[in-house]
Amino acid sequence: MKPVVQKEPTGCGIASSAAIAGMSYDEAKKIANGMAIYAEDRSLWSSTQYVRDLLAKLGIQTDQREIPFENWESLPDCALISTKWHLEKGRPFWHWAVFVREGNEQYVLDSKKSLKTNIRKDLGRIKPKWYIKVHA
Repeated sequence: MKPVVQKEPTGCGIASSAAIAGMSYDEAKKIANGMAIYAEDRSLWSSTQYVRDLLAKLGIQTDQREIPFENWESLPDCALISTKWHLEKGRPFWHWAVFVREGNEQYVLDSKKSLKTNIRKDLGRIKPKWYIKVHA
């Protein structure tokens, strides 16, 4: 799986979906916009349904529940993870990223534009709150 860099500050859900589906950010954004899902919508940061719906439209199934993160070994081979989880005025917000395990390798695809590399292996620095299993 290859990383996709988000083109908007709030485009992490679209970029994560694009990475899982193996398409470009622009392709995924066009499909998302056709579903009335827009990167500018801050609710993308506090609802899982938008990303689930986009992935379903892209032919990718996800589990319907969020599972609290315990450790990296307990994650499935592909998962959406919530990082930088925090509350703003009582409402949860997070950054979407994708955990991938391929053979003996495990890494996180992080769409943040300012990173030196969008393939992160510094898992000890990433603090997920929960994850959603992706059937990719």
